[in-house]
Amino acid sequence: MFRSIKQWCIGALSTVFVVGAFDSFAATPDGGALFKAKCATCHSPHKDGTGPKLFHVREKWAAEGAKEGSIYQWVANWNAAAAADPYAKKISGLKSTAMNTFPDLAGKTEEIDAIFNWVDEQPDPSAGPANGQSVAAGAAAEEVEEDSLSWVWILMGVVFVVIIMAVGGVRRQLRNATREHDGQSVDDDLSFGQEFKAWAWKYKSYVGLGGLVITFSLIVSLFLSLYSIGVLEDYQPSQPIEFPHDIHAGKNGIDCKYCHNSAIDGKTAGIPTVNVCMNCHKQINGNTPEQQEKIAKIYAAAGYDPATQKYSGKTKEIIWNKVHVLPDHVYFNHKQHVVAGQVDCKQCHGDMTKMNETAKVQPVSELNKVEGNVPLTKATLTMGWCIECHAEKEISSGSLDSKGSNYYNEMHNRLLKDRKLYNKFLEDKKITVKELGGWECAKCHY
Repeated sequence: MFRSIKQWCIGALSTVFVVGAFDSFAATPDGGALFKAKCATCHSPHKDGTGPKLFHVREKWAAEGAKEGSIYQWVANWNAAAAADPYAKKISGLKSTAMNTFPDLAGKTEEIDAIFNWVDEQPDPSAGPANGQSVAAGAAAEEVEEDSLSWVWILMGVVFVVIIMAVGGVRRQLRNATREHDGQSVDDDLSFGQEFKAWAWKYKSYVGLGGLVITFSLIVSLFLSLYSIGVLEDYQPSQPIEFPHDIHAGKNGIDCKYCHNSAIDGKTAGIPTVNVCMNCHKQINGNTPEQQEKIAKIYAAAGYDPATQKYSGKTKEIIWNKVHVLPDHVYFNHKQHVVAGQVDCKQCHGDMTKMNETAKVQPVSELNKVEGNVPLTKATLTMGWCIECHAEKEISSGSLDSKGSNYYNEMHNRLLKDRKLYNKFLEDKKITVKELGGWECAKCHY
């Protein structure tokens, strides 16, 4: 293709047109990717889950008399839509679980339409085989698959291949011209493949070494990619009642352990009971209709009538969705960390006094921004994250008896029996969790 300048120019122009076509394609919102990132946690095209099914939801809203454009406002901020449209208000009361808000989609009807268009294209797996497709194929279409290789990388690869071939063609022409000028024979019949084989054989030692390096690099990359399996940073499930931590823990200064009181007495931090909520909300019922609507769900769960200020005895369970989930073989005790280790909650959960949105698994990059946190590098909730913290987190700046705790005083007295080991611990003028056995497998694994 590139053995003459004319063909090279034609190939280069063709590449430019292909790049333009790919760029225009990439500019179109990917409805499937948007659905997976924002909707798949609660919604499915054809099945009701935490949220209702979304197949042909635009047509349903229009048929039920929703205001024009209301559904787009609902996706971005359901509270605003419910305040402006009676139908949206009706929909907001159908599920006990409140929908998340997506302010980044406000006004972006093209992206929202891309999501709905993708949903409407998904076949119903319960409808049976259709158009030559099996039920399994329909079910496969129901699943949202992550595209691990973007069009940008594909395009870059194509461009690099074209450049390499073009440079190779130009180099071939220059070499043949030189040979012809020197009166040497020129063989134009060799293909690129044959030329490459001849070159590889000539420099077989370098090619073999390069191939070995590439092979080991691929193997290492494969094993490193396995570490991303099960990593759930940024996981943020929806909750039946929105809880603004920045109002409770930030503005009102409520201590984390007032609601999560079992963190200082047991293994789990626990979810506060409705009675804990009612300690305050029996007197506080909100200043705005939006706040009153949310607090009304607490009253319904407690069986409390704010008009009569009496309990009916008819309670309703609130089903919260767990955010931080550890494997069954992992042991973690909050009391050990909060009481004995005196670890601040923000080290693992972030600064909740500034978080208005639903709680989530904070990425380690966000945790490192919190003042006072030990900076770490491994992904949140992974084994590497815990081990790294145990190696960096100091228990005491100095000898253990300076902690003023009987627990550490006893540990101090036992370590004094091996003063050489204790002095080794104190070389960096601090004692870490690792130095006291925090890296022993049995500490965290059953």
